[in-house]
Amino acid sequence: QVQLVESGGGLVQAGGSLRLSCDASGSIFRFNAMGWYRQAPGKQRELVAVDISGGSTNYADSVKGRFTISRDGAKNTVYLQMNSLKPEDTAVYYCNAISVSYEYWGQGTQVTVSS
Repeated sequence: QVQLVESGGGLVQAGGSLRLSCDASGSIFRFNAMGWYRQAPGKQRELVAVDISGGSTNYADSVKGRFTISRDGAKNTVYLQMNSLKPEDTAVYYCNAISVSYEYWGQGTQVTVSS
């Protein structure tokens, strides 16, 4: 069974940076795509960034130029580097992985950006 474990969340001031990590149990190369979603209180879960096998990435307009998604196949880890954080980035961030047959989610990590 696939497990995704996020880490790296925390409290940061506006303008600061955080790097989230998503450690997968087993090779991440089996996934067609891996990404990060977030959910703020009272809001729907939304896509933040996705890395698609084959080398393409997509970002939500609200994070373009500030966030970067990357994979480290040797470590079976996906990262989300978040720079120039804003209070509106406050949310629980979830790691997501999609294989041919199933979609997997991590348990989430809280990111809080203070103004």
